[in-house]
Amino acid sequence: MKMNMEQWTKELLEAPVKKAIPVLSFPSIQLLDITVRDLISDSVLQAKGMKAVADRTPKAGGSVSLMDLSVEAECFGAPIRVADDEVPTVVGSVLDTEIDEDERMAQAEAMEVPEIGAGRTQIYIDAIAKAVDEITDRPVFAGVIGPFSLAGRLMDVTSSMIYCYDEPDMVHIVLEKATEFIINYINAYKAVGANGVVMAEPLAGLLSPMLAQEFSGDYCKKIVEAVRDENFAFIYHNCGNTANVTLDSILSCGANAYHFGNAVDMAEILSKVPADTICMGNVDPAGEFRNGTPESVRKATLDVMEKCCSHPNFVISSGCDIPPLSSWDNIDAFFAAVDEYYAG
Repeated sequence: MKMNMEQWTKELLEAPVKKAIPVLSFPSIQLLDITVRDLISDSVLQAKGMKAVADRTPKAGGSVSLMDLSVEAECFGAPIRVADDEVPTVVGSVLDTEIDEDERMAQAEAMEVPEIGAGRTQIYIDAIAKAVDEITDRPVFAGVIGPFSLAGRLMDVTSSMIYCYDEPDMVHIVLEKATEFIINYINAYKAVGANGVVMAEPLAGLLSPMLAQEFSGDYCKKIVEAVRDENFAFIYHNCGNTANVTLDSILSCGANAYHFGNAVDMAEILSKVPADTICMGNVDPAGEFRNGTPESVRKATLDVMEKCCSHPNFVISSGCDIPPLSSWDNIDAFFAAVDEYYAG
């Protein structure tokens, strides 16, 4: 359903009681009694899963699609590992780390930008097209990877940090191609009716403040400027532990809202962010949603809200994607704790 997302952003900022917007999609496998392998391979199941989650969480402020950071790298040729109960992961690079610098530059220059529809992208696009027809009481957000996080997977995550210093021109070539692909991918989501996108840029959390702007921030800004409009919102996610010192780079991209992981102090982030900039986070997805108890989730959620809800631009959320086998008792406890806080 088409929505004015600039108005949605304004109303979210001004609302005294804010609906929680966790990154909640993969636990739909439990509601549908399927595996992660099933979910990532079938657009109908993905849409059904999003609808099942929406029905189970009537007080959520948005429906967020899968945060599967293997999809885009797989399109470029990166090998991935798929399991029945875990989110898919990239297990190898596209660029050869064993060749010399000139050969690697030639590889980067020869790398082709995949067509949209390659790999599993069409499955994910079709899933959003189906979901927006079924979920009409809240915005539906697609999920994509960020530019440096994609480029790092193509270059090898560990090596990519070294390449930023030793082979920056090569890194920029890969980033330009990654950025082009991400823009095209997001535009495909826009074309089928998505109300916005959550872009995950976790690898930028490994960059120093000196490198963050050049190798992530500038490219994120380019993506936002290419896709954000009145009817399409952009949420930027960074779960790195350096987000508190790279905030200038993060905020420079011009998103509607910014989502932070539990590796940083949410209250500290809010103290440094303008009051008219929405920030979301950051209940521990692994420690609490996956491995906690309803009571520990309640306590963790209330702790975050008590520290952060004095800031009118704060929206409670999970710190990152909630793992597939997280207990629905824990997820329900999170929403109950949000109600409890605002009722108090």
